Amino acid sequence: MQQLQFDEMALYARVAELGSLSAVARERDVPVSQVSRTLARLEKACGARLMHRSTHGLSLTDEGRTFLAYSRRALDTLEEMQGAFAARSGEPSGPVRVAASSLVAEYRLVPSLGGLAARHPRLQLELEVGDRLVDMVREGIDIAIRTVNNLPDTVVARQIGALGRALYAAPAYAQARGLPARPEELAAHALVTNNAVTFLNEWPFRVEGEARAYPARGQWRANDSGTVAQMVLQGLGIGRLNTWVGEALVAQGLLVEVLAGFIDPQPVPVYAVTAPTRHRLPKIKACLDYWEEWFAR
Repeated sequence: MQQLQFDEMALYARVAELGSLSAVARERDVPVSQVSRTLARLEKACGARLMHRSTHGLSLTDEGRTFLAYSRRALDTLEEMQGAFAARSGEPSGPVRVAASSLVAEYRLVPSLGGLAARHPRLQLELEVGDRLVDMVREGIDIAIRTVNNLPDTVVARQIGALGRALYAAPAYAQARGLPARPEELAAHALVTNNAVTFLNEWPFRVEGEARAYPARGQWRANDSGTVAQMVLQGLGIGRLNTWVGEALVAQGLLVEVLAGFIDPQPVPVYAVTAPTRHRLPKIKACLDYWEEWFAR
């Protein structure tokens, strides 16, 4: 076992997380046979079978689960050591994988990256963009940007902002179709909705002090918030966007707000979420500190 290498343990951990040799091979851009040989070397070094292979996939043996636990502990220790020396040199470095929705990525994270690069030039950032909720461990995500009211106790979260949601339309749509004066008039309009995050299609209003929800039925639908925004920008209909994006586009004259006097924005906190074992790493902390400052500004 003295000949075991950290990279071999990292490969084994990814195979255990993804449950597939071919997935790890694609991720590393190597042949599947190379991944299989590494697994065989590990099993030989341990003197035990670490994984069961079948037509249904891979599963860990009892020895495999033990080896995985020690591998993760060793890899965490290695990364902490690397981080400690990076902190001593005063320069956080290394890759950081960040997951965010397409709109948050486009309108908040990407504009922030120039400043982050200037402050920490040795960081390497990779964005995983999409509306789905990622599995941080399985997908190797260091930081996930999430807009929720409640988070599980298994993560560490730092609030970096807050956002609400409102209704918007393109000026071309407003000119061609007019705009509703009251929420009930939405029934006569083309609407753009999100068919991946369906709770976003219950549009909340306050009418004469009473809370109401309008169940939006989209003539136009998409499973990605960025595509929803593009449909609205193209003048296809009225859509509900987060205010970070909507306010920026209104300021540029590309959108107009709809039913502003009735909207219940229901603001939610925006968190940068990390795994408990990683939030103190210098490269992760550098990103969190910077974004907390940048979002506030």
